[in-house]
Amino acid sequence: MKSKNMILADFNHPTVKNKANELIQGHSSLYDMVNAIFHYVRDNIKFAFPKEGDFVKASKTINYGYGQCNTKTTLFLALCKAVGISARIHFSLIQKEIQKGLFTSLAFWLMPKELSHSWIEIEVKGKWIKIDSYINDAQFYKGAKNKLEEKGWTVGYSVARSKNGSNIDLDFDNKKFIQMDAVTEDHGIYDEPMDYYNSSKYKNRPNKIKLFVYRLLVRSINKKVEEIRYLC
Repeated sequence: MKSKNMILADFNHPTVKNKANELIQGHSSLYDMVNAIFHYVRDNIKFAFPKEGDFVKASKTINYGYGQCNTKTTLFLALCKAVGISARIHFSLIQKEIQKGLFTSLAFWLMPKELSHSWIEIEVKGKWIKIDSYINDAQFYKGAKNKLEEKGWTVGYSVARSKNGSNIDLDFDNKKFIQMDAVTEDHGIYDEPMDYYNSSKYKNRPNKIKLFVYRLLVRSINKKVEEIRYLC
């Protein structure tokens, strides 16, 4: 059982503080600092699913070297907070079809129709900029796009192909995203992920049977992710 008082965005943890300071070293502008953190979270933290689901501390994600949308966003938030960059986490619901092709058969069937999902927002000149293009590492994203084109799908493999095109660049102009087109319901802004996970809005809370099945299948799901990563 996870403690309701657990802090997931543990920005004061030495592992997080040291990594954040290392990343922004030599950078003075907000864009350059965010860009350094962005590329670390996008590419050094590979896209994959931890056995704990969403309940992974930022410091642990650094040690794991991989994560999914919610755990990578938690890390992004913690790294920003560790060096005084104004950031917040925005939660929503997203169509479970975003994971089609990764979660198959029983695993996909056991998912709720909509999943709890998040992205990071950074304050730039008094305006909050939403960013989700760090969720998939560059190599996996290319392979996932190839699979979408092969299948003729618009949503799946952790990508939602936007009418305006999707890419994995850092974009302060809010023009392109990799998953926003699959978002269905806004669940608001939070400073700490556990505040949302403790609320009734959170949809990814599995019962014991579903958690057992997830942990049983997560290795094969991550193996599929790894195979897709090398399709490009």
